[in-house]
Amino acid sequence: MVDARIAALTPAGLELEPGTYWWCRCGLSRAQPFCDGSHKGTSFSPVAFELKEKQSVALCRCKRTQNMPFCDGTHRTLGDADRKQTG
Repeated sequence: MVDARIAALTPAGLELEPGTYWWCRCGLSRAQPFCDGSHKGTSFSPVAFELKEKQSVALCRCKRTQNMPFCDGTHRTLGDADRKQTG
């Protein structure tokens, strides 16, 4: 499988209202960290997540988290080759 494009090497810290959100999994969205449909024609699909109450979140933008869509700190472990992919 092809790795997703790294959108940024830091998480998106956001205060979100209750609701359903679609996290960009491919890294191509111009609306990072949210999906804008740019994955069409790729093997990626967005990840839906729901918040029941207003909440501060850190959403992954390196696209390597093991806890999608939330940042797990993986961006800190990426090597130079990965860092060059940042778009």
